[in-house]
Amino acid sequence: MQFLEQVPLAPYTTFQIGGPARWFAQAECEDDIAAGIAFAGEHNLPLFILGGGSNLLVSDAGFPGLVLRIALRGIVESGRCLLSAAAGEDWDALVAYAVDADCAGVECLSGIPGTVGGTPVQNVGAYGQEVSQTIVTVRAFDRKTRLFVDLPASACGFSYRRSIFNSTERGRYVVSRVDYALRKGGAANIVYADLARYFAARNVPAPTLAEVREAVRLVRAQKGMLLTPGDADCRSAGSFFKNPVVPVTMLDALAQQLGIEKASIPAYPAQDGEVKLSAAWLIERAGFPKGYVLGNAGISARHTLALINRGGATAADVIALRNQLVEAIASRFGIRLEPEPVWLA
Repeated sequence: MQFLEQVPLAPYTTFQIGGPARWFAQAECEDDIAAGIAFAGEHNLPLFILGGGSNLLVSDAGFPGLVLRIALRGIVESGRCLLSAAAGEDWDALVAYAVDADCAGVECLSGIPGTVGGTPVQNVGAYGQEVSQTIVTVRAFDRKTRLFVDLPASACGFSYRRSIFNSTERGRYVVSRVDYALRKGGAANIVYADLARYFAARNVPAPTLAEVREAVRLVRAQKGMLLTPGDADCRSAGSFFKNPVVPVTMLDALAQQLGIEKASIPAYPAQDGEVKLSAAWLIERAGFPKGYVLGNAGISARHTLALINRGGATAADVIALRNQLVEAIASRFGIRLEPEPVWLA
């Protein structure tokens, strides 16, 4: 295991933005994770755990501590579609593996960039599925006890884009493996409107897992949310803002303010007395269309939620655009958008 100095971080992120790490190392086994954490402790360094870099914005100054990149590999299938995957495995490759094995439960999560280790942290979800619906166990190094532990899903505190790993226990655990219980021969999930319309238009009432995976990747590509070499819209961190959860009474206020029918507002059930609004809809209603430009940063021409590096953008450029959107929507609607990507400085 090598500890390297002044390693540029931009190539390790989908944004392609960011300064260098003071120290950088790559963990290829669980012992490497423990060794990397020990190195940071011995040298009194801040520590950042890097996965696929798909949900990350690195500051232009870089990071003054140790960036430990998780590169553990391996997939083991046991029983009926119980997949145990190392944290460094490419997520979309694992979905492809599951679909090829006729294991249902993650097919709608096709095309999402990043690694397996990041999925329980954000409770990754899309098109009607979340990983929390299939996760059985998360194996992780506990920095408090300095031991590896196997956490059952019930201990992970999963909710919308949230878990203990990015909230109450942020920084405590370093994921090394995740176990997913899928359904052998299970039916594909097509509850999401985009997918339902896609298959209805093609008169396919019961698509296969492979057909759903293909459709999801196609829909994501059309929105610029599939990593494609040479596509400027892909230099992003995907959806930059979480869909806000607000009191249901907010719908009446929005409808009155905009002079529209309440039923026309895209809203989805959340917790009791609350609804989840479309952040993209709010951004467009605030006057920021697809393709909006602010310096070298901008909004994707295909997806309002994706802020992009148009070429040569700095982290400061992206932050300026983020602030402009957040402040405009807070001023117009009284709703404060929360960014999804991790900020590393």
